[in-house]
Amino acid sequence: MKLFPTGHATHPQWRMAAALVLAQLRAQMALPDYAHAPTLGLLYITDHYASEAQALFDYLSGELPEVTDWSGTVGVGVAANNAEYFDEPALSVMLLDIPADQYRVFSGVAPLPRNPASGFEAHTALVHADGHTAELAELLGEMAARTTTGYLFGGLSASRGASVQFAVAGNGNIAGHGAAGGVFDGGLSGVAFGSGVALLSRVTQGCQPVGRLHTVTAAHENVVLQLDAEPALDVLLSTLDVSLDGDPQAALRKVRATLAGLVDAGEQPQGAQHTGHFGTDTRVRHIVGLDGARRGVALADQVEPGMHLAFCQRNVAAARADLMRICAEIREELSPEETEPAPLAGEAQEGLRQAPGSAAPAAASPAARSIRGAIYVSCSGRGGPHFGGPSAELQIVRHALGDVPLTGFFAGGEIAHHHLYGYTGVLTVFVGSE
Repeated sequence: MKLFPTGHATHPQWRMAAALVLAQLRAQMALPDYAHAPTLGLLYITDHYASEAQALFDYLSGELPEVTDWSGTVGVGVAANNAEYFDEPALSVMLLDIPADQYRVFSGVAPLPRNPASGFEAHTALVHADGHTAELAELLGEMAARTTTGYLFGGLSASRGASVQFAVAGNGNIAGHGAAGGVFDGGLSGVAFGSGVALLSRVTQGCQPVGRLHTVTAAHENVVLQLDAEPALDVLLSTLDVSLDGDPQAALRKVRATLAGLVDAGEQPQGAQHTGHFGTDTRVRHIVGLDGARRGVALADQVEPGMHLAFCQRNVAAARADLMRICAEIREELSPEETEPAPLAGEAQEGLRQAPGSAAPAAASPAARSIRGAIYVSCSGRGGPHFGGPSAELQIVRHALGDVPLTGFFAGGEIAHHHLYGYTGVLTVFVGSE
């Protein structure tokens, strides 16, 4: 398996941006180290192009007839291997060189079957979803159950206009799409991969606990009533060292800057108590209200007794260190031998020189030579500004993994395992033998 060709560009006119991307793709496909006849394309566009998504997709797919299968969606930003295009008209494309019998494109009207007659067995799946889809959490659970590992990765469309998704398989549209032309909205879509597709995936959290881990002892729907048998609102105010007595504005400002990390009942909490960052078991949710009558705290998710909860806040240093951590874990799994970290350049990386798990660029390491391509889905609330400068988040990834082909988007929620996350990044790399 060779390197996956990628292309990315920004331009006020989508046709000009698409032409620039095509030129990059064709140039790479002519190089010996890159795949010359990939058949699966991933297309991510910013919402500036959402209203013209069909025309853009028709142009790209028409210019690349050898690419028979497509998947993708829209975000408020898109990612490339060393840059992010945030709140500007742009697109990012990667062409995957994967055997046709090792993937299947799916959508809501043509879902991945549980027991496919073709003999294809889904191992993992890249999922794009509309956040307004009813019972989305249950649908993700059902989708995970259709894979042998239960592992999903991807994110929710993020758009101030149409929340479009792309899904085309084989010669034309997926069966059931009718006249959709490969561009539609609503539900789930994506690509399922077989066991022959080797990949590694990690979740990085962007928040840090500001208090200890509690157990939910009473709750009603989305309102936490008690934590460790104490009124939840009192626990929150005590954690933040604020009071609602007198002028509550200062206290409310602190509350607005605070979120809640939830762990399902029965799961052993990871990370927060020992390493200062949340583990993948934790889902960060907004605090959407305070219930003074019941001394409760309302969250943007359903809550049940037995869950664990830690109040948290977004933290730049913790987000940087945790992103470096997951990159280091991927590098270590690909190549256990340690390499010396390379010097970082630019102010965007300031403060990362001593970050745990920092590593040399892939040009000097065997790990990167095994990476054929990567997909990075990050929260629309993260991005360069949160990490210290334009494209800083993607530059951290490049510093750790090297100049590997990468595409992705900034989502309205991130998908990993069978959960929906917030304020996270999901990094997935495709690997192959030398």
